[in-house]
Amino acid sequence: MQRNRIDDLVYKHGTYGPGYLSRGPRCDVGVIVLRPGDDYRNHYHARSENSFYTLEGEVTLWSDCRERFTLHAGDFHRCDPLEMHYFWNEGEVVWRALFVRVPFDPSDTIEVPWKPGQPPPPLVARPVREPSGRTAGD
Repeated sequence: MQRNRIDDLVYKHGTYGPGYLSRGPRCDVGVIVLRPGDDYRNHYHARSENSFYTLEGEVTLWSDCRERFTLHAGDFHRCDPLEMHYFWNEGEVVWRALFVRVPFDPSDTIEVPWKPGQPPPPLVARPVREPSGRTAGD
């Protein structure tokens, strides 16, 4: 058993970034906070999927450096393995979201330098998925 409180989180950058409620052994669960003007680096996970549920505020999410989404309180977004994601709080209030990353693998983060306005980097090849959600060949 493990217990934690959001009020007790330690964030990666002091007052913002990710803070973990639980790390492993099967998944990461935490809260990410971005203050107005903050961004969180463009990256992807080779094996893990990352899900985000916005608790408050809004944020711009860039997927694969090509698609732009605005996430509002109550919105859910899942990033599949190999899907690059970059967050930028362009608003005037703090954005806070619950995140779940599964499976647990602390070494499964690949940074890809990119900011909006720059040319997109090459996409990472993804496995072809059938309508059932299974990977072809499963």
